[in-house]
Amino acid sequence: MTNDPEDSQSTAERKPGVLGFVGVGTMGRPMARRLIEAGHDLIVYDRDDVAVQELAGLGARVAKSVREVADKARIVFTSLPTPEIFRQVAIGPDGLVSGDALKILVDLSTVGSRVEKEVAQALLARGIETVDAPVSGGAAGAGKGTLAIMAAGAPASLDEVRPLFDVLGKVFVVGGVPGQGQLLKLLNNMLSTTAFAITSEAYVAGIHGGLDPEVMMAVFNAGSGKNGATLDKFPKHVLPATFDFGFPVGSVCKDIGLAVEECQALGVPMRVGSAARQVWNDAAMQDGAACDMTELVRYVERWSSAGGLDD
Repeated sequence: MTNDPEDSQSTAERKPGVLGFVGVGTMGRPMARRLIEAGHDLIVYDRDDVAVQELAGLGARVAKSVREVADKARIVFTSLPTPEIFRQVAIGPDGLVSGDALKILVDLSTVGSRVEKEVAQALLARGIETVDAPVSGGAAGAGKGTLAIMAAGAPASLDEVRPLFDVLGKVFVVGGVPGQGQLLKLLNNMLSTTAFAITSEAYVAGIHGGLDPEVMMAVFNAGSGKNGATLDKFPKHVLPATFDFGFPVGSVCKDIGLAVEECQALGVPMRVGSAARQVWNDAAMQDGAACDMTELVRYVERWSSAGGLDD
């Protein structure tokens, strides 16, 4: 009896063959581009034809359907905007679950642990493993390959996709069950967006009191008020008035809403998180859903000048 050469290789050493990527929007496109530039053969799908053109120009194959991706690729990445779209793409009619080649789904989306677990169970019934791997770092991090990847899944599947994660950023294995990555990502996003909301209020109050914006940020960052908003988003995107961080208010509302719901389901009352969620929802409801998240400071200024939300 002879040994199969493939069996003598570790899963980490095996070449993955064709990779699939469904959802090549703001975050998905730069991640897919990095995989192509690292030498991987990619087949991509997105409902937006324009979104795939850049990748096609770099050599990606363009699929005509989600099912075609799963028929061609053993490992498929998803980067999708909502839990409903993720569920439909993964286990809906002619979804990834129907594919002949798919064995590992790597979900880079932020969709919440409940939907992630539902999808993982449905896929596992068809012999498909799920690696729950939401990312943090924004579009800039996706382009630079500096994302934080919060991965949860079966050890063998994690080992197989780890070299691919190395192309995208730094992986943190947070558990062995799909859904654990989602929970940690939501907690991270809730901390980040809550910090931005309270920093916006502090910033506007300081401006109204005659303080210099640059001096305010310098003092915050030298003292105990330092946070991700004061260190990064305000200096780079608010003070120069570019408001181009690359993440819309509507997506913040989705993420912080999912975070509050999941924490409440775990028995945590979420008084601060709920208040922050309301601030973001107020901005979204006032025609701000499509605005860059850093524009929240403009809404805080508007509410302050008007004397409050009810005026």
